[in-house]
Amino acid sequence: MSLARQLIVVAAVAGLVRGAAAQRAADSIHTLTLTDAVRLAQRNSPAAVGARGQVRSSQAGVRSAYAAFLPNINVQATASQNSPSGVIVDSSGHVFNGKWQNSQGFSMGLELFDGLERLYHIRASRADVNAARANETAQTYQIALQVSQQYYAVLAAKESEAAAQAELDQAQQQLAVSRAKVLAQTSTKSDSLRAIIQVGDAQLALLQARNDLQTANATLTRLVGEPYKVTADAADTLTGPAVDVDSARLAQLAEVSPAVQLAQATQQAAAADYRAAHAPYFPNISVSYDRSRVHSDSVFNFFNGGYRYNGTLRFTVSYPLFNQLQREQNVVQAQVAEQNAEAEAHDAVLLAQQNLVAYIGALRTAQQQIEIQQVSVVAAEEDLRVQQQRYQLGASILLDVLTSQTQLTQARLALIQARYDYRVAKAQLEALIGQPL
Repeated sequence: MSLARQLIVVAAVAGLVRGAAAQRAADSIHTLTLTDAVRLAQRNSPAAVGARGQVRSSQAGVRSAYAAFLPNINVQATASQNSPSGVIVDSSGHVFNGKWQNSQGFSMGLELFDGLERLYHIRASRADVNAARANETAQTYQIALQVSQQYYAVLAAKESEAAAQAELDQAQQQLAVSRAKVLAQTSTKSDSLRAIIQVGDAQLALLQARNDLQTANATLTRLVGEPYKVTADAADTLTGPAVDVDSARLAQLAEVSPAVQLAQATQQAAAADYRAAHAPYFPNISVSYDRSRVHSDSVFNFFNGGYRYNGTLRFTVSYPLFNQLQREQNVVQAQVAEQNAEAEAHDAVLLAQQNLVAYIGALRTAQQQIEIQQVSVVAAEEDLRVQQQRYQLGASILLDVLTSQTQLTQARLALIQARYDYRVAKAQLEALIGQPL
């Protein structure tokens, strides 16, 4: 084999190895706890990034509102050329021969009185910061709720897969028993055919459960925001200790929840903006000072002496007598915004109370359903065991066994759903009050 062919073969093998390694890396999946999944999502989520950016922007707005009490300072420097050179008369009437004119200067201005508009802007900016922080907290727990729901969906999918696998194993065992009884001529061929159908249904249920698990893992991976695939930790499948729900304590926390704080801070900002809208009804008083120097020469010489200096100090009082009803329009718009914010703040409290009642009810209902369904699963398993023994002894028919298998499958699925509902209700309560239970 020639050297060129050997190199081609080596390159092809290396490419296959790299492709296999890349495929294994792509197929690898990382197991995360709920705490880690929530932490990663709160770091990577666009909503969390936007909430943190809103806090920074609001804090910059507060600094800008305070800086409005400081004077504005500007500096300028120019050098202009007049061509052709000749007699030039500058703005002060000075006549000279040359083509270069240099000037430098600075100016500053300070607003002494603006109808207290700047003070109200500071109040509004502070309220915006409070609203941004409340929104950040709300987004943090909303992200936790979304991730928790999807994490629990992955756990439910894993439990469904395990239940489907158990159903398939039972169906295959029943098929073996049915075939043995048919061969022994102690049952009809119909029993084995029904058992085959039961095995096929169990296989389809297992395929669907596995597909649901893959879809749930993909959704959880997107929420986490990491480049690798993730799944839920099977150790979190257990329900864990029940939450001790104190309705009175939760009601107090709901009244100061992040959503309520956000609405109240927005109302405070709107109230400050409404008062700031009345500032144009007061006169505006300002002071300014500017100083400049001018120098002309036949050649460019920016630092040459001989400058002529000029300085001006101004005090200005202005009052708009009529501005096409713009002041009135701004006041009405600010008042409407304040009234809307007040109504939304009031509704936020009522909505928190409504959601609290719904979430507590869902949590307690799911907790009772778990207890009931656990008993039902145990009873259904025992019933199936008894029916299988009776069928093997010829004391019952296959239909009784299939009915027991169906009841066991339904009881397992109901238990999985009850566990999922309980976990979600707990996460909803935590997102509502803005703290873990």
